[in-house]
Amino acid sequence: MSGAVPASPVQTAAPSPGPPLWLLLELTYRCPLHCVFCYNPTDFARTGAELPTAEWLRVLREARALGAVQLGLSGGEPLVREDLEAIVAEAHALGFYINLITSGVGLTRARIAALKDAGLDHIQLSFQDSTREMNDFLSSTRTFELKSQVAALIREFGYPMVLNVVLHRLNIDHVGEILEMAEALGAQYVELANTQYYGWAWLNRAHLLPSRAQLERAEAVTQRFRERVAGRMQIYFVVPDYFERRPKACMNGLGSVFLAIAPDGIAMPCHAARMLPGLELPSVRAADIRSIWYDSAAFNRFRGEGWMKEPCRSCPERGKDFGGCRCQAYLLTGDPDNTDPVCELSPQHALVTAAVERAERAGREGPGPGAAREQVLVFRDHRRSIPVVTEVPARR
Repeated sequence: MSGAVPASPVQTAAPSPGPPLWLLLELTYRCPLHCVFCYNPTDFARTGAELPTAEWLRVLREARALGAVQLGLSGGEPLVREDLEAIVAEAHALGFYINLITSGVGLTRARIAALKDAGLDHIQLSFQDSTREMNDFLSSTRTFELKSQVAALIREFGYPMVLNVVLHRLNIDHVGEILEMAEALGAQYVELANTQYYGWAWLNRAHLLPSRAQLERAEAVTQRFRERVAGRMQIYFVVPDYFERRPKACMNGLGSVFLAIAPDGIAMPCHAARMLPGLELPSVRAADIRSIWYDSAAFNRFRGEGWMKEPCRSCPERGKDFGGCRCQAYLLTGDPDNTDPVCELSPQHALVTAAVERAERAGREGPGPGAAREQVLVFRDHRRSIPVVTEVPARR
């Protein structure tokens, strides 16, 4: 948020939303990986039972009738669902463009052939690093060779080769090697997505937030690689929010274009929204998609500008960034109505600069005596149930 503050700000009513163009089905929280940066809720083991096949198919039909066109299938690991092919086939028949977001674990030759026959359009394969040692450490599994085999299967079955690697302090210095690995695997698209700090990444932020010097080196390496492979690979480098001066337009504004359904049927305006206090999220078990999207209090909560506080309320950029990320505002300040502290005009911006400074010190000095005992990585684990703890006490 930036610019001069008008003396008499004009407030507009919440606009009538268009359809949910982008539908994300988180089919399961089950996953063979234990990634330290996973965006799933840290207390996911306490959520309800997964939706059965018939309910997922109903959700697809209702969302498509409402105007949804882009479908993401994720988890956890969506391949653990034995009905994945049936869900893909229904989505294809309805006219969705279907993207499978996967670790690759479970994607055998028979499975990819069945998914191809069912109408799957796109596969996004994740790696954790360019080396077996770091890839397997970060996910607490032995999956590096398997992922390489899956990449070959994806190419063999005629899919575009799309790789995703989440970056953080522990692997960002390997960007050059990661890109070389992607080139060797025949990748056409690579997303280098710096960690955003919610879910399990929030618990591990002290270990994962890179220094500014690391970030700048990685961006320079990426740009040189882009120039070398121009025309053969498209590379996207997503900067972590903490290093920006202005917040991103989270989901183009909550309740604008994006609808996520959790494994237990909870509908969310972003995939992390179930952490937000006071947001009574509806369930597809009890309501249809039309009423959830247009009528539920949760999806109307952050539409328009009426909910905004200063400085967002009178900022000329409020219609561009929508105040930033509500989950980030909550985690950092305890109040989801606050301006995203990433914004340099936020009264709580010092919370972000302090976190960055701690990362800078860690980069310069390395861990001090006893740090390994005091701050250990928390791996995603269904046996844990860790409630969200904000940086400041939540408002009452």
